[in-house]
Amino acid sequence: MRFILDTSLFFTDYPLSGELFTTPSVAAELIDLRSKCRYETLLALGLQVHESSKESRARVLEAARESGDSEQLSATDTDILALALDLEGAVLTDDYAIQNVAHALEIPAKSIQQRGAKKRIWKFRCAGCGWYSKEPGECRICGSQIKRTIK
Repeated sequence: MRFILDTSLFFTDYPLSGELFTTPSVAAELIDLRSKCRYETLLALGLQVHESSKESRARVLEAARESGDSEQLSATDTDILALALDLEGAVLTDDYAIQNVAHALEIPAKSIQQRGAKKRIWKFRCAGCGWYSKEPGECRICGSQIKRTIK
């Protein structure tokens, strides 16, 4: 099986097997000695670093917008999910937003150390008047902050 590795994997001693992949943006996030050593060790054992396609990144961004996770995903998170689409692999991560978007895209996602996330569809509701919006920001009715809530 193909596994796409999130940054959090490089901070653990999680046992790995199969074909291993990650993105250049994940490698750039590794700044401490332990994670860099883990990365170098995995490279020596066959870890491959690939860019994701623009088409897959666009699909991920659309799925994140629809699930309400677009504000939670970083560019690196988007790259990981897009690479999983490109390679038809599973994502290894503890990030709940990544797992939620993976569920929406039918990408297998496996948690590393935490309990796996359940699929959620988020709504955005004004903290002041209760009006529902399609996105976070300022309420056009009363001007209060719109917050993310479970649908």
